[in-house]
Amino acid sequence: MRAVIQRVSQANILIDQNEKKSIGKGLVAFIAVKPNDTNEDLNYIKSKLLNLRIFEDSEGKMNLSVKDVNGSLMIISQFTLYGDCRKGRRPSFIRSGKPSEVEPIYNKLIESIVTEPIEIVTGNFQSYMQVNLTNDGPVTIILDSEKIL
Repeated sequence: MRAVIQRVSQANILIDQNEKKSIGKGLVAFIAVKPNDTNEDLNYIKSKLLNLRIFEDSEGKMNLSVKDVNGSLMIISQFTLYGDCRKGRRPSFIRSGKPSEVEPIYNKLIESIVTEPIEIVTGNFQSYMQVNLTNDGPVTIILDSEKIL
């Protein structure tokens, strides 16, 4: 499982040109899932989303999590994070797997976070989405559960 996380002061998403959702201060997480991702991958990404200390404390140090600052979390599926551009001019998305294989894993991640005391907003899997955000800092972090030591 792969995630690109951006610390934001605000973000909104327009889904299929009609449904708009938004958050204030928090994180926008673009998530890509592979068919062979396990509960270990899911738990790693979930823990990082909720506990990564990338918000500033009163001394200006990145020492607080999204939970610590009462922030929100926007989760958006983005299979293109597994785009392989090593050959040719068009990315290959073969590692992303078929939607029927990865959507249940993506949904399981969301279901596991919904139980946490944090506001969560999600996009719709396989929908056309337009995301607008104000990256605060800017702070952008890349996570990959395959790279756990």
